[in-house]
Amino acid sequence: MVIGARVQRVRARSITIYGAVIRRDEDTRKELPIEGVLVTISNGTTSAETHSDASGAFTLVFPQIVWPGRTVDLSFRRAGYEPLDLKLQSGIRLTTRQLYVAALTPLPEPPPANPRAKLSVVSNIRVRYTTNFQNEINIGTEVRNFQVVNKRDVPCAHRPPCSPDGNWKASRETFSLDAGPGNEYREIRVSCIAGPCPFTHLDSSGYADGGRNITVSALDWSDTATFLLEAEVYHSAISSNVRELYPVIFGQALHFTLPPTQEGVSIEAELDGTSMVFPLGPDLFLSWATCTQRQSTDQEKSTIYRCELKPGYRF
Repeated sequence: MVIGARVQRVRARSITIYGAVIRRDEDTRKELPIEGVLVTISNGTTSAETHSDASGAFTLVFPQIVWPGRTVDLSFRRAGYEPLDLKLQSGIRLTTRQLYVAALTPLPEPPPANPRAKLSVVSNIRVRYTTNFQNEINIGTEVRNFQVVNKRDVPCAHRPPCSPDGNWKASRETFSLDAGPGNEYREIRVSCIAGPCPFTHLDSSGYADGGRNITVSALDWSDTATFLLEAEVYHSAISSNVRELYPVIFGQALHFTLPPTQEGVSIEAELDGTSMVFPLGPDLFLSWATCTQRQSTDQEKSTIYRCELKPGYRF
C-alpha cells in the first residue's frame, strides 16, 4: 500500500486533506491517475466527501475539530476498483504536512463471453491535429513622392505655418494612407530627396509606429522640396498547420499531449490491418477505447489525453 498524509489545521479550526488517487501497479509507468473516485472523511457523526478530478487530485475539508489522538476514517470508492478504507490519527501538531497518495487495486476483468474470440488489434497509431497561428506576409512596398510648394525669404509676420525659429513663411503638406483591411505599414522611410532639404522638417509622429493608417506631414520654409515615402505592406491572416505525433503506450492505455491551440483532433490507426480515421470530437469517443482529457499544470496549459482500450481489443 502506498499512502502518505497531509493533514493541516486551518484557522477555521478544521482539517484540510490534500491527496491524489492512482491505480496500483508494479510498473510505475502504469500507475495512472483515477478520475471520479468518491473520497469520504468521517468521524462517525460528521462526514464530508468529494471526487477526484482528471489528474486524480482531491481536497477534503473536515468541518469539525479533531483533537490529538482521535481518529477519522478516510474511504475511497470507484467502480472497477477494490474499496480502500484508512484510519487517520491526528498528532500533537496538526500543522504537520504530509501527502496522500492512495493506490487503488483494479478489480479483475470479467472473463470474455467467448474465451476463444480473437482480440481485435489496434496498431500503427498516429494522432493528427491542426494548429492555427497568426501569419504575416510582406505583400509589397508602397512608394509615394510628394512636394511641398513654397517660396523662400518671405517673412512669416506671425502668419503660421512658419519656420521653427518663427522668421520665415512656410508651407506644410499632410496626407494619409490606408493599407486596407488586414494590412499594415511597417519599416516606413520618409526623406527629402530634392530641393533645399536643410530647410525642411518631417513630423514622424503619424507614421513612426506603423499600422493600417498612417499620416505623413512635412514642413518647408524655403523653396519647393520633394519628398519620398517608402513603406513595407504586411498582410495578417490566420494560417493552419496539420501535425502528426505518435502517442506513448503503457499497458492498455495510450497517452499524448497537445498544445492549447490544437483543433480537430483525430486518431489514425489500423484496426485488424485496415487503416481508419477516428475523429475524437468533443465527447472523446472511440469505438475501441475510452478517452479522457485534462489540462496540464504547466505554463503552456497543454491538454493531456489518455485512451484506455476497451474489452476485446489489444495493441
